[in-house]
Amino acid sequence: MGVICPECLGQAQARAPRVGRQALGGQANQKPVVTYSLIGITFFFYVLQILPGIDATSFLAYAPLYSYGEYSAIGAPYEPWRMITSVFAHSTGFIFHILLNMYTLWIFGQMLERLLGRGRFLTLYLASGLAGSLGVMFWAPHNTFVVGASGAIFGLLGAFLVIQRKLGGETTQLLVLVGINLVIGFLPGMSISWQAHLGGLLGGALLGLIFVQTRKPSQQKLQLALISLTVAVFVGLALSHAPMFVAG
Repeated sequence: MGVICPECLGQAQARAPRVGRQALGGQANQKPVVTYSLIGITFFFYVLQILPGIDATSFLAYAPLYSYGEYSAIGAPYEPWRMITSVFAHSTGFIFHILLNMYTLWIFGQMLERLLGRGRFLTLYLASGLAGSLGVMFWAPHNTFVVGASGAIFGLLGAFLVIQRKLGGETTQLLVLVGINLVIGFLPGMSISWQAHLGGLLGGALLGLIFVQTRKPSQQKLQLALISLTVAVFVGLALSHAPMFVAG
């Protein structure tokens, strides 16, 4: 995330639609253990990043060249799993990078996990992170190295926006917050990956639309099929430049 408006986040949380808190598969009184676990895992990897002699960042960061392997300009190894591991790594030179991302995850993660349920929420987070990496793969130069949960966070915001609007909630301030952060990513001199932000936002919005449009109990099999198909497409795109597919 580029900037965070605590007042905007707090008001978005306060204005979250109370109707349907359990309508999308979650339970209003369940503890958001997935949210807390994701935050804990992220800080664990951050500790590994700052420990001397490990250089964990070099094993976690993603750049499009890792999706092309030997076919990249420098013949980098083919390591597509970095599209996910990079979500759990953050800049060690700017501590607010991880703090702002985890604060946003704490706010929106609790709401969405209780609304969607743990399995759906975890799928949303990881798939949005992958969608953010896809944005980097398709729209950024091959040597653009990225770390951070911003793609996944923008996916949560995108899903929340869609769900809020469909359930009749207020979205104006959240739209402003998302818009500001997207614009900042395009400003010259900013070390912010607008590609990851936009990819995550679009991926999360798509998943949120599926969740809310198939929320009826009679539509659960359809929802599972659509979510599975969407995730499969994301994974397929992530592997689309694999040497085995390009070599022919």
